[in-house]
This record gives sequence, structure tokens and C-alpha cells, in this order.
Amino acid sequence: MHMEERWKMIYLARRNPALAPEDFPQAWREHSALGRECRNVQDKVLGVRQCSRVLDRPGVPQGASAEYDGVNLLSLRDRQAADDIWSDDETLRIMRPDEPRVFSTYVRDFTLVASETVLVDGEETGVCVVLFLRGRAGGVKSLSRADIEPGSPWAAAARLVWNTVSGECPPGYEYDAIVEAWFASADVIAEAFGSGSVWAQLPGQLTGEVDGARSVCVLTHVTHRRP
Repeated sequence: MHMEERWKMIYLARRNPALAPEDFPQAWREHSALGRECRNVQDKVLGVRQCSRVLDRPGVPQGASAEYDGVNLLSLRDRQAADDIWSDDETLRIMRPDEPRVFSTYVRDFTLVASETVLVDGEETGVCVVLFLRGRAGGVKSLSRADIEPGSPWAAAARLVWNTVSGECPPGYEYDAIVEAWFASADVIAEAFGSGSVWAQLPGQLTGEVDGARSVCVLTHVTHRRP
């Protein structure tokens, strides 16, 4: 049976530097609340997972970045919604003027569009390791569940999602794929990865394909969700 393709918009965000790191999640929630005033946003965006960087576990897992402050996972009605939302009158009037208050630049400048493949269909917990992957040459091949070896750090994930980036990427965000690995807690992540770098423990063939120096790993926790 043919499965309908599921689409997302995914942010890799930096905060406005005037905001303290611990104040960013609340400012982001306030910004998201403006979306309730935008009928087309409510229609096009089916789900929101605002994932702020975990501040009290730096370096978990080894190789995680502190250069970014959050990842937003927006489930879309369809692929067209990802294009339409940028020209929506309500969004431009209500949400866009507030973006520089919260973020380092406008949201469109750090947003990617991707199609979703669920590899492990488990619980969407509150803690997520998100990988933004850039291939060394010619992109990266999609993972399958068979690539997750027993005993590997990824086998400890409650839920694992592969997102294939589609269309044009904003400058500086030329990623090929985005991986969501949802774990029970930051402690589980620390135990699973140990002292080894996340980039040396990628699943399947990715270790040889991914350019770790141009890829990003962020340890996040959900600070707002809808529904």
C-alpha cells in the first residue's frame, strides 16, 4: 500500500544575542502564540515541537554543538504548505515582525523543508538528539531500520526519524538530511554514547559519507508542543 509522504519544516535556530540562553524558550513560546492569530498557519501546520538546547548537560553526547539554541519540527499539511506560508499575509503581518526579537535573523533564513521517514516508530519522548547531516560528496543515502545495529547508541533511541531535505536550502544551511533520535533522558544518551564522539558512531554507512566538520548535532528537549 502506498504511504502518503509526510512533510516538515525544520528550523536550526540561533537566539537573538540580547536574550540569555535560559530566557530563549519562553520568548520562543511567546512568538509561537502569535500563530494562533494566523488562520492559515493553523491550517497548514499540523504539529509543532519546539526543542530548545539542553543547557545543563554540555558535551552530551560528545560532538554536540552549543552554537545553536533550538530546533523546531513543524509537521505540515502537505509539501505546498512549506512554500505558501512564506507569502501568507497574516504570517507576514503578525509573526514576521516579531522574529528578530526572538531569533538572530528571520525564520526563513534558517528553515529547511524535508520529507519524513520513520525508522523506529516508538514514543516521542521529551529529549531529542538532532543531527543536521552534510555529505562529503553527492549527498547521503537514506537509512533503514536494518542499519541500526544492536548495541549501538542509536539502538537505545525510543524513536528514530530520518528527514530527507528537499528543495533549495538557505545559505549556510546546505544539509542533505536531518535525523531525530528521541531518547528517554539525557542520562540515557550519555550512557549510550559514552566518551566517543557522535560523529564516530553514526549508524549504517553514514560514518564514511557524512562530513562531520560541516554537520551539526544538537541535544535538545521539548519546551513547547502543539498539539
